[in-house]
Amino acid sequence: MRHRDLMHRPRAMAIPALVALVVGLSSCALTNKGQARLYEKAKSAAPYDAIVVPGVPFEGGQWQDLMKMRVHWAVKLYERGMTRNIIFSGAAVYTPYVEAAIMGLYAEKLGVPRAHILLETRAEHSTENLFNGYLLARDHGMRHVAFTSDPVQSWLLGGLAKRMRRRLGADIDMVPVVFKDLPIGSLSTPAIDPTPAYVSPFIPLPEREGAFKRFRGTGGANLDWDRARAGTGQHGGVGTTE
Repeated sequence: MRHRDLMHRPRAMAIPALVALVVGLSSCALTNKGQARLYEKAKSAAPYDAIVVPGVPFEGGQWQDLMKMRVHWAVKLYERGMTRNIIFSGAAVYTPYVEAAIMGLYAEKLGVPRAHILLETRAEHSTENLFNGYLLARDHGMRHVAFTSDPVQSWLLGGLAKRMRRRLGADIDMVPVVFKDLPIGSLSTPAIDPTPAYVSPFIPLPEREGAFKRFRGTGGANLDWDRARAGTGQHGGVGTTE
């Protein structure tokens, strides 16, 4: 999930969420060895038709470390031939910039051809990043998909990926960032013009939805399983590129 989502949960939900995270520290995806093991597994399964990368708010006119990490890792996977395409997912949620569009601009500046970047611009929660991103890939005939993010988010969404496999036949692997393979402190920051990603009028999510509704969205309440099973398209939203 976007780590910011945890900040907007009802107080009663904070302790269970924290306990879940602490318990999850023993999960393979959250250890250096676990990250490396999942990466090695992904190498044997590659190339993927697409990887889905969840959005991060664009604040203060520049990308934050979390967005930088996710975009650079996605670009690295593309450069290594592990994926043919990159799907960035995220609407304008907390700031008036479409997260997917901003990340796509950075990826293009880092050398990924525009033809291999797709934007899913409706997701407002991490569950929707994975769900909508996969459906966008499927709509473009891409079936072999991976989800790549930081280890915590990858672990949190592992259950949804399994449920999508059971209910939709989704072929989704988790490929979290391998920190030993990504020198965070030396990652480059290319200059972009964020204007194309700006939307107006804009109302941030916390002003549109109460805490409980946002919590339910984070838990997957907004996922349209019936539509997904029907195989209908139009999951990209305005700004989708191929």
